Amino acid sequence: MRISESKIEEIRNSISIVDVISEYVQLRKRGKNFVGLCPFHNEKTPSFTVTEEKQIFHCFGCHTGGNVFKFLMEYKKISFIEAVQEIAEQQGIEISYDDEGYSEKQSEQEILYDINTEAARYFLNNLLNDQEGEAAREYFKNRNLKIQTIRAFGLGYTINGYENLVNFLKEKSIDLERALQLGLIGQYKDGRIYDKLPGRIIFPIFSPNGRVVAFAGRKLREEDTGGKYINSPESLIYVKGRILYGLSHAKDDIRKLDKAIIVEGYMDLISLYQAGIKNVVAVSGTALTDDQAQLLSRYTRNVVLLFDADAAGIKASMRSIEILLKRNFDVKISTLPKDEDPDSYVNKFGREAFEEIIKRAENFLEYQTSYYESQEMFDDPTKMAEAIRELVKPIALVDDELKRSLLIRNISRKFNLREKLLESELSKALEFQKKQNRIQSQRIFKNEEIPKEGLIVNERVKIPPHLYNTERELIRLLFENDEMIIALVIDNIQAEDILVDIHKIIFEKVYFEYENLGSLNSADLMNLFDDETQIYLRELTIEKYSLSENWEDFYMSENKAIINKKYAADIIIKYKQSHFDMLIAANVKAQENAEAEERLIELMRERQELEKLKKAVREEFEKN
Repeated sequence: MRISESKIEEIRNSISIVDVISEYVQLRKRGKNFVGLCPFHNEKTPSFTVTEEKQIFHCFGCHTGGNVFKFLMEYKKISFIEAVQEIAEQQGIEISYDDEGYSEKQSEQEILYDINTEAARYFLNNLLNDQEGEAAREYFKNRNLKIQTIRAFGLGYTINGYENLVNFLKEKSIDLERALQLGLIGQYKDGRIYDKLPGRIIFPIFSPNGRVVAFAGRKLREEDTGGKYINSPESLIYVKGRILYGLSHAKDDIRKLDKAIIVEGYMDLISLYQAGIKNVVAVSGTALTDDQAQLLSRYTRNVVLLFDADAAGIKASMRSIEILLKRNFDVKISTLPKDEDPDSYVNKFGREAFEEIIKRAENFLEYQTSYYESQEMFDDPTKMAEAIRELVKPIALVDDELKRSLLIRNISRKFNLREKLLESELSKALEFQKKQNRIQSQRIFKNEEIPKEGLIVNERVKIPPHLYNTERELIRLLFENDEMIIALVIDNIQAEDILVDIHKIIFEKVYFEYENLGSLNSADLMNLFDDETQIYLRELTIEKYSLSENWEDFYMSENKAIINKKYAADIIIKYKQSHFDMLIAANVKAQENAEAEERLIELMRERQELEKLKKAVREEFEKN
């Protein structure tokens, strides 16, 4: 069942996002935007912003945002189709459904999602209904999984052989090139294609919104060839380090309980979910990444780590502690008895026993202390000094000064050390941390937040702060719902001019859409990007602080158009001239290092030419 994009656009344009959200959130006018307390996380100061002009919302606290459909999906926990239907019914718009394959305008991402959805249905059907799926059904039966749980997680099975999935995809008229991209099928050197995961149990991997982005295939028998797991490659819709397995199923309970349990494996999570412990996510074969921590921070800041007690599990816990502390999480660690994992433990002892384990979780400092004690690091003065320094290091990652002080006091009392001595070590760790915290994030709004020496984009390019901010402003102008401004930017800036990767990706996508559609809407544009890029764009384009209503009244639309065009022109000129400034600065440095007189003269001539070109930017622009 598919609703045409033109119909979706008609439905979205039929209503104001402010009117819809006002039914659920108390909003008040602030400048040209509306603000209120975020319904998706607890807060005392309003950080939830709605812009009628762009028809989007964004919370600067938990980063939830999107268009009117996304709000209803998140608030009511309904699907996209249900959100569209609700608005259509409210506005009296009749919906027609299109079942005739993929429309030409459908985004590449949507096509890939649909292919994965078809594959997931195929795998599930194999497991539940195919005769060969009996072995897989027996496997899950032995793992105590109920049929409801299997369906909830879309678990499946791939039939042995190398053409079963290929033939299914052909029957469905699915593009095999895209199926190759998704890793569903492989291709021999001679061009023949084959099933990539024959005879394996399938775990679909979902996005936070519940869409199938990838698959993990586990071999059914230990004697089967190949690795234990074969995972989908990264694709346009799947970046391994940005997905937490099970988050789509767990996010409501995580919000409700304000706590997430992080485990290692798929079956750990699924068994806990079946037992009624649903606030669980899994890292699934990868060390916890900063992107995963950032994703989880939208739902809670309280985490319990529950990894295996072997060397690899301990190492993963230690690394995860640092990553989570950097993201301002309260981190605790639980430990299971030897040779147990969450899957085996909850099946043997039940939900209450497992929850008791979680209740007894240690804070990160207690856990690390216990580990160093087990390594006998406190039996020798040299090793003990090393261990205490290691205990102090993660405390430097804690933002709350009072909490840092209390943690230092705990170490002082446990080891009978002077607090001042430990505070001195903490100061060193804090200073080291400041040096390490080079600005990586692209979400920078003020010049002074960028290092004075500039933002390092790659090994070759260092962008001065003013140029970086001018480039951000150019990207913002593309989302102003002003076709004259968009055309002005696109006609005068080339993709190769853009220096920051995320800006280049955004510019190229907007350029492509503009060339093909001719008109653009900022809400539509944002939907073309992945979740992280959408957050970046919302924070870039929605003003956190707005001018007063009085100024808005004074700022008449007729004047606004003239002022906006002049402003955009000035930004373009400034950006182009800043490029030349960067080249001139490099030229000056080269002159300082030039040894041969001929080379120096050549560089001086080059600088003169650059100065001329810089000066000509405004003249050429004003001619046109």
